[in-house]
Amino acid sequence: MPTAIVLATLNARYAHASLALRYLRANLGPLREVSALREFVLGATGEAVVEQLLAERPRIVGLSVYIWNVAPLTRVVALLKETAPDVVVVLGGPEVSHEVDAQRICALADYVVTGWGEVTFARLARAILDGQRPAAKVQAGEQPPLDSIRFPYDEFSDEDLRRRNLYVEASRGCPFKCAFCLSALDRTAWPFPLAPLIGELERLYARGARRFKFVDRTFNLKIDHASAILGFFLERIRGRPDDLPFLHFELVPDHLPERLKGMLAAFPAGTLQLEIGVQTFDPEVQALISRRQDDVQAEANLRWLHAHTTAHLHADLIIGLPGEDPASFGAGFDRLMRIGPHEIQVGILKRLRGAPVCRHAERFGLVFSPDPPYSLLASDRIDRATMRRLTRFARYWDLVGNSGRFGLTLPLLLGNAPFERFLAWSDWFYAQSGKTHGIPLEHLYEGLHAWLSLQGMAEPATEALRSDYAACGARGRLSFDPTRRIPPPTPKAEGALPTRQARHLTPRTRSSC
Repeated sequence: MPTAIVLATLNARYAHASLALRYLRANLGPLREVSALREFVLGATGEAVVEQLLAERPRIVGLSVYIWNVAPLTRVVALLKETAPDVVVVLGGPEVSHEVDAQRICALADYVVTGWGEVTFARLARAILDGQRPAAKVQAGEQPPLDSIRFPYDEFSDEDLRRRNLYVEASRGCPFKCAFCLSALDRTAWPFPLAPLIGELERLYARGARRFKFVDRTFNLKIDHASAILGFFLERIRGRPDDLPFLHFELVPDHLPERLKGMLAAFPAGTLQLEIGVQTFDPEVQALISRRQDDVQAEANLRWLHAHTTAHLHADLIIGLPGEDPASFGAGFDRLMRIGPHEIQVGILKRLRGAPVCRHAERFGLVFSPDPPYSLLASDRIDRATMRRLTRFARYWDLVGNSGRFGLTLPLLLGNAPFERFLAWSDWFYAQSGKTHGIPLEHLYEGLHAWLSLQGMAEPATEALRSDYAACGARGRLSFDPTRRIPPPTPKAEGALPTRQARHLTPRTRSSC
């Protein structure tokens, strides 16, 4: 059959298969048979994307737009309308669900679906193909009951299940009102019906799916649902301990009842990653951004998870929240380091279109970049020069602190003042290299050695860096270790566990600072 509808997007990486497109296709009804999915990766040229889209000879092209792909997709839409003006372009996704009139990509497109798309896109596509195009460019998304939405998981191919992350959701929405987050606009969180969801997981597992990333904002909000899903995976792990999955869940940090603790503790090493959004430990900042969080309980839960589970712990902090200055952020960073998660994702506050933080920009002097991803440039507490320093801190922290490659070296570098000392190294390394991207791995090791030598720690730094370098399987020579033999390549591990998480499994990288 001819392809009347092509659903497409640009993913950040090949591994990130689009859940949104699969929801749209699964809910097209009879039109599903005349539709196709076409996914591309950031870096693909607009000309190449348009050529492949038009090769299908579609009448409708639906594009899923996010903060990370809006700039290149704007070029794609411009080329589409220039090359094939009769093709109807429909946009959807969080980036185009707000401030529609202010965006060039929306002006170029024929229609924009805001909010939930499953029902509205199918209705719009049917009208267009029937020659009854609606007059209104902006189509407000209809939010149907979750039990009326068809699950999208059959739209994942066998190749997807073998080579890509499988995104799953047990609920939609969020009951919290944190000003920096687009989910603050939700009224509450809505769980999918449990029995049908478990049935979908059973079919996926039977097809060979082993890498599941649950996209719920608050997986542990509804304990009965969370327990049933964890129990499903534990049952399969016990039945096949030689064929382990890898599971990712995002948890509310201060909500961890005993029933959930017991189940989380039962997962074997290498199967579980928990993302815990702390964001800030400053009570005044929490109040300013309408974030409800019991910090004492959150810390206690994190410490319990660190001590009693083998889960890979990934905690989130944000630089630049209203009312936060470098000192209060640094205090929160140090507090989190003392708890000892495997990774601390240091994010820069972004101006998400529609998020309530935009309303507070004048009061708190928030200045954002006009270009995606709309990162904070300055606030009333952080001037532009300091913001650039903190942005470099975040970048280098991901390369060094989160990579799992510096388990023995990090304690030497951070000492008893992690934020202060890593910021000092970050300033020095940038002054020496002038780079934040495209840095060879060897240059990081050599930069750490040079800095620690300046601090009078040349001998322990050399030994630590030699061991860390060998452990990560790197093969180049280091300037401070010219006699080192270059080992053969380390075979890539098979299975569901991602590479970075595997590095954190060794006991030496679980130490806290």
